Amino acid sequence: MHKIHLFIKSFWLFGRHFDSSSGKHRFLFYLWNWGMLALASLATGLLSLLLSFGHYDWGVMWGFFAQPLIALLNLLPALLLILLLYCIIGRSWIAYIVGSVLVLSLSVANYFMLMFRDDPLMFSDIINVSTAMGVVDHYNLSIDKRLWFCVVLVIAATVLLALFARGNPGRGIIRVVVAAALVLLCIFPLRWLYTNSNVYNNKTQNYEHINRWSATQLFISKGYIYPFLYSITEAFPSVPENYDEEYAESLLAPFDDTDILEDKQVNVVTMMLESFTDMSGWDIEGLSEDVYAPYHALASESFTGTLVTNIFAGGTTDTERCFLTGYVKLENFRSNVNSYVWYLRNQGFSTGGSHPSYDWFYNRQNINSYLGLESYYFLENYYGALTDGAIAYDDVFFPELTQLLLEEFEREERSFTYNLNYQGHGPYSNDVLNWPQCVEDVGYSAETWYIINNYFGSLANTIENIDVMVEAFRDCEEPVVMLLFGDHKPWFGDSNSVYAELGINIDTSTEAGFYNYYSTSYLMWANDAAKKVLDNDFTGEGPTISSNFLMNLLFEQCNWTGSAWMQYTDQLMEAIPVVTSNGFYMTADGNFTTELDGENAQLLQDFEIVEYYRKNNFPY
Repeated sequence: MHKIHLFIKSFWLFGRHFDSSSGKHRFLFYLWNWGMLALASLATGLLSLLLSFGHYDWGVMWGFFAQPLIALLNLLPALLLILLLYCIIGRSWIAYIVGSVLVLSLSVANYFMLMFRDDPLMFSDIINVSTAMGVVDHYNLSIDKRLWFCVVLVIAATVLLALFARGNPGRGIIRVVVAAALVLLCIFPLRWLYTNSNVYNNKTQNYEHINRWSATQLFISKGYIYPFLYSITEAFPSVPENYDEEYAESLLAPFDDTDILEDKQVNVVTMMLESFTDMSGWDIEGLSEDVYAPYHALASESFTGTLVTNIFAGGTTDTERCFLTGYVKLENFRSNVNSYVWYLRNQGFSTGGSHPSYDWFYNRQNINSYLGLESYYFLENYYGALTDGAIAYDDVFFPELTQLLLEEFEREERSFTYNLNYQGHGPYSNDVLNWPQCVEDVGYSAETWYIINNYFGSLANTIENIDVMVEAFRDCEEPVVMLLFGDHKPWFGDSNSVYAELGINIDTSTEAGFYNYYSTSYLMWANDAAKKVLDNDFTGEGPTISSNFLMNLLFEQCNWTGSAWMQYTDQLMEAIPVVTSNGFYMTADGNFTTELDGENAQLLQDFEIVEYYRKNNFPY
């Protein structure tokens, strides 16, 4: 023990007092302190990599080192940040703990997002931090072995630095020079390296242990800190290749906003349903036919089809805002933006809607108004009073919404409302049955049985409430068209465990897996008064389309021509009815592809130019 004590003491003295000696010794002193801190910083970068692949195979981790550039690009930020903090603060252990907390906080948040929603944390998510914090309460944020290992290692490194690297980073001029050099390094060569698309897409390919067609897996194949920093480039609007404002105007020039004749106007009720999709075609063993029976009865008198979204198990507002705007690539809207809602508002429709959850969720309170919705009922300003401040589930939400809408229909003006429920929001309990049993126990694991019963029990209740709403509208003398659609597939267990146990293919490298992963359904129904006004029975099988074309299809069924933007996008829908932000397409001949060529490629390029022009030129 005495020898160990002397060993530790000698290291402590070396790290603390060696700077008062000769120039040679002073150099060794600086080398010792900087070197220990650099090693600790690299360890933090390695911990970030350890968390970066979430629930995926450990082979992803080893792949980082098979591609040394990936490892380098992930380790450098932690190293440079902590060394810069050392120059500023002057104490290695404080610089280390501050820098490590900054780096690993992001890595831990990303780790949980991957575990729960199979979705990485990108820079744009940081902008909506309040939404992210609001979601946290719904998930079990338990610390597992990997997280404990990170905590223990950071504490140990901090203690070692506090004991054995206590010296300052150098005299004043040295600190200034080193800090300036680190800043210049970040601003010039590294800034280019971390924002270069060729490096990101080609030089850091790491496909061996991932599905290259999965956006999430492509992200994690590059580590975490590096793709997170690269995502900054995607968080702000990027100008399309060959963008020219006059060219965009020329593409829109042949079209003019067309008025909706007063005698052809009807009340339009649109309803996005949380995690709603028709899974009856998957032949889930033990699932009661009663769950979907009322929905299928409604579908038999409606116009129905398949909707392809950009998202899976989360990201609700992507489907929502693609529908309301007709855009494929969305942004964090910070001011009024062109949308179909503004067009309808300009046509004399009142615009509004309801969502029985918090107004800050996805910043809807602000962004809904930017999209043109004049009034909106949330938990805070309406539904909370009915539930003692709790989020309203469908037995409260649907009857109340139905009554609100019927009262609005009695007014002389026509209305457009965009509404969404909350009830289907995951996760679903995996150890308590919260809804009536809908799936027999045919050998499922306990966790799967609870999850699917809670999901389908919730969904059955939603369908029952929809049925009651439809009957109220059926008897209404005012013309009503209703659109129902799902936002995305449901969360089915951490790491998609339930999908795996049910044997459902969600491999997006296959066509079947892609549709299982990204598709939901839409249904358009009209009461007799609306059918008479619009001269359409609203029945039949509709086409498979992406969410940005859903409003086009609704207008088509209403026999409305729509805005210049809608008429322009009608052309694209006819040629490429599925256009996603994930790079998946379906052409008019039903071909599923990730690459467009010829006329279709030109149509898409022109669309991106006009889309950018529309997002940045608000006329109303």
